[in-house]
Amino acid sequence: MTRREKSQTGAAKGQRGISSTTHRGRRFWLIVLLAVIAVTAYVLLGRWRSPAPSDVGRGSTFAALKGDLIVTVTESGGIKARQTIDIRSEVYGEATIISLVPEGTYITQEDVHAGKVIVELDASSMEDRLKEEEKGLASDEASLTEEQENYHIQQNQNESNITAAKLAVQFGLLDLQNFLGKSASQKLVEEVARDPNVTIEVAALVEFLADPNSLGGEALQTQKKYENDILLAEGQLEKATDVFEGTQKLHDANYASDLDLKSARLDVDRYRIQKESADEALRLYKLYALPKQTIQLLSAYREAGHELRRTEARARSMMAQALARRGNAEEEVIESRDDVERCRRQVAACTIRAPAPGLVVYSSSGESRGFEDRGPIQEGGKVYQRQKIISLPNTAEMIVEVRVHEASVDKVRPGQRATITAEPFPDKAFHGEVLSVAPLPDAQRGYLSPDIKVYTTRVSIGDSQASLRPGMSAKVEILVEQLDDVLMVPVQVVANRGGRKVCYVATDRGPEERQVQTGAFNDNFVEIVSGLQVGENVLLSPPRVVEPTPGSESQETVTAVAGK
Repeated sequence: MTRREKSQTGAAKGQRGISSTTHRGRRFWLIVLLAVIAVTAYVLLGRWRSPAPSDVGRGSTFAALKGDLIVTVTESGGIKARQTIDIRSEVYGEATIISLVPEGTYITQEDVHAGKVIVELDASSMEDRLKEEEKGLASDEASLTEEQENYHIQQNQNESNITAAKLAVQFGLLDLQNFLGKSASQKLVEEVARDPNVTIEVAALVEFLADPNSLGGEALQTQKKYENDILLAEGQLEKATDVFEGTQKLHDANYASDLDLKSARLDVDRYRIQKESADEALRLYKLYALPKQTIQLLSAYREAGHELRRTEARARSMMAQALARRGNAEEEVIESRDDVERCRRQVAACTIRAPAPGLVVYSSSGESRGFEDRGPIQEGGKVYQRQKIISLPNTAEMIVEVRVHEASVDKVRPGQRATITAEPFPDKAFHGEVLSVAPLPDAQRGYLSPDIKVYTTRVSIGDSQASLRPGMSAKVEILVEQLDDVLMVPVQVVANRGGRKVCYVATDRGPEERQVQTGAFNDNFVEIVSGLQVGENVLLSPPRVVEPTPGSESQETVTAVAGK
């Protein structure tokens, strides 16, 4: 079994094994104490002399022995609650204490369940502000409802405007098709679609409309009417001409009068004028009326398209404005609700209920930094936001907080057993274990004493703690390691010589330097892993050796002392 396994086995023996080891240790130390007293008395009586090689070890040596080596770290500290809850004011600004639970009152779990009030602050100003914030919230919610309805109204209005604009485009196209026919209208619409900003040239349009195959609709009917008028006038003129020629022949033969001839001539002139008028009407129609009406209808169609795009743009703009107004109203409502909720929390924060069991301890000015001049915690006093009012240490579970020196901190680990002795109860031992070791040294102690590095260590108290109170002083003995049946000697017999650890063994030839390998140690004994045997006598006070300089006479003295 290895030393570590022995240590773990020894740690698991239980309370009875610990008591037995403690008794053996006490007997051993009693024997050592008696031996030291005897040596001291021997020196005072003048009977001490330097041992000769033959009698060295009589009173100045120690026989290496095997025994149980218990390695502990002992430090002092203060008892405190493992869990402490600080009650602070959460009310903005200044608040007046109306009622306060008496200091020293112990808050039980039943008090926590019942919602016991431990601090009550004046909430009148907060309640007034809450009413104002609630009124503002109601107004903002009404504005939000109005903006939401306006948003829907604007949405419907935009849909109606866009629908009307689309109908205007359709109607403009139908009017154009009704006038020019589908084929001619399609060509013009495609031309406009390629370039919405194109300028319609009248000459080009006249040339385009001159093609009789391109026209249709009312334009074609009107043109045919003018052409029919021309045909009718031509027929009448041709008939009147024939009548005139016949009348002329009859007049020459004296069968027709001058009046008949004149009447026939007038008919020819009249129908010739009618034909010329019909020709001019058709020419003017093709040159002016047809292009003008075409341009009017095409422009109306194009304008309807522009109006549709403007309507859509206005709809987007109006919707964006309505959406922005609705969003602003929603933000106002959210902010008002937050303000109301914040005020409600502030009103609720004026009544502080017990959050957990613990002992009521009023905060002092030194504990609340920045509030030194605020006065004591009492009814009628003033407290400010984040100022600590009460501490609730849970005395049902206590710990000891000690500061372990840097020379020993590597030995201490969480889970190690510990024995606690409270200063008010020196005859009573409490048992616990190490909970945590701080990874960094205590900054406050380092600031006060830069040369001293200590690490805050928390140790639990597992026994009944009814008699313990926060703030009591206590001594903690942490069991680092327990080694059974190991070779050990007092720590003072081991000396450092040139980076080596040595003991001086008493022999018949005088002290003999023996290099040793050490193991675990406590304040009194150190384990010898190799270099000594059980029963060998080692000097309790190793010879003092002055380190020589090269070539000096002291080199020989060292050699003689070393027994070489």
